[in-house]
Amino acid sequence: MKQKRLTRLVAVCACFALAGALALTGCSSNAPTSSSSTSSSSSSATDAHEPVTLQIFAANSLSKAMAEAQDAYTADHSWVTFADTQYKSSGELNQMLAAGSQADILISASKSKMDDAEKAGYTQADSRFTMFKNDLVMVTSANNSSIESVTLDDIATGKYTVAVGDDSVPAGNYANQALSTVGCFVDPDGKTGSESAGKANGTDAYAGTPLAGKVVTDTSVGNVCKHAESGDVDIAFVYTSDVYRFGGVKVVGTVPNDTHKAITYPAALTSTTQNAEEAQAFLDWCVNDPNAQEIWQKWGFELAGN
Repeated sequence: MKQKRLTRLVAVCACFALAGALALTGCSSNAPTSSSSTSSSSSSATDAHEPVTLQIFAANSLSKAMAEAQDAYTADHSWVTFADTQYKSSGELNQMLAAGSQADILISASKSKMDDAEKAGYTQADSRFTMFKNDLVMVTSANNSSIESVTLDDIATGKYTVAVGDDSVPAGNYANQALSTVGCFVDPDGKTGSESAGKANGTDAYAGTPLAGKVVTDTSVGNVCKHAESGDVDIAFVYTSDVYRFGGVKVVGTVPNDTHKAITYPAALTSTTQNAEEAQAFLDWCVNDPNAQEIWQKWGFELAGN
């Protein structure tokens, strides 16, 4: 009788031991993934792609926003790196491509400059799309308490000194188009507003106007903004995004959109890119990813599709 009881006790203990082992196995299978597993997953994603370096030519006004976007992109696309992105005026970017410089993506601040690049065969026409929109504003030094609000008509009184971009700078072209509507810029072809190219073409296009002798031109919209920040001039014509990018200035007026051509930023793959698939993937991310959209908004850019 005792032998039978002992046998039953051993059997019960064995059952409990088996159940405990199974429970531990279950817990083990549900344990959180270790850091080494996460690292392995990331490594696998990288291994699934060939490493690629993308070269971007972008309008000067995009410098800070694009740099942040690239950092965000590479954080999730570890196989992608970016070469030293070239931020220049749209005209200078075209000149670099004409001289044989290689890029994968061109983002211009001017429809006409992108038209020029396309006609010259620097870009793939079927990849082109309008990426951003922007506004043209009048700014003065953040420390200037004497100017709080300005209109184009105020500029036309000749009361203020002004800074605009030169012929190679789209922001300067837009500014000149607007200034022509109030008699402060003389288009060599006699056109005004959005019909004008906004280029002096070697003439003193401000001579004989209220701004004669009162205009400073410079080679980039960033430099133009700095003229206002330093107090070199009373008013500078820049993009809204430049106020976010540089600081040190305050907006005292917005230039009416109907006085100049629409301010758009076209983007396209270059005709010489060897990384078309990865370059297009980056552009798609720029316009579709919520994190990217937050970055553009933070720096004062509006996606053209919104």
